[in-house]
Amino acid sequence: MSSRTSPISQPVTIRRAIARDAKRLTRLVRGSGAYEGKYAAAVEGYRVGPDYIEAHRAFVAVGAGEHGGRIFGFYSLVLVPPELDLLFVADEAQGRGIGRLLVAHMQSEARAAGLARVKVVSHPPAEDFYHRVGAVLTGTAFASPPAVPWNRPEFEFRIPSA
Repeated sequence: MSSRTSPISQPVTIRRAIARDAKRLTRLVRGSGAYEGKYAAAVEGYRVGPDYIEAHRAFVAVGAGEHGGRIFGFYSLVLVPPELDLLFVADEAQGRGIGRLLVAHMQSEARAAGLARVKVVSHPPAEDFYHRVGAVLTGTAFASPPAVPWNRPEFEFRIPSA
């Protein structure tokens, strides 16, 4: 963790997302600084609904102490086919190890589910993050306008057996 002043002064725990987290997760996605400018359209109107949370393995990083219950990030693991569908960390919590913590948790969940690999189609500004947390670049997901008008790097997490 960084020694910079952090809004996270207490431990962070990871728990399963629940339906009532949906609005907070939606706000986290729509408010992401990584989706400003030319990327804004990708999250405009995006919704993480209770139905999504129930259908997928979604987990949240939650603050303790003075930040009790505050969601600093989340991810969603799809088992078939194995894919890290969403991974977001609140802008004010970036650089604090939350993303790395979420990835480690995802890998543990994937291992428990018997997965050997987990695919990630990355948002271009997140490419360096995925390199740093051990994902291997495997290709490119080509643009599919109008929904996604830019190419995206494809990664894979290789999950060692226990």
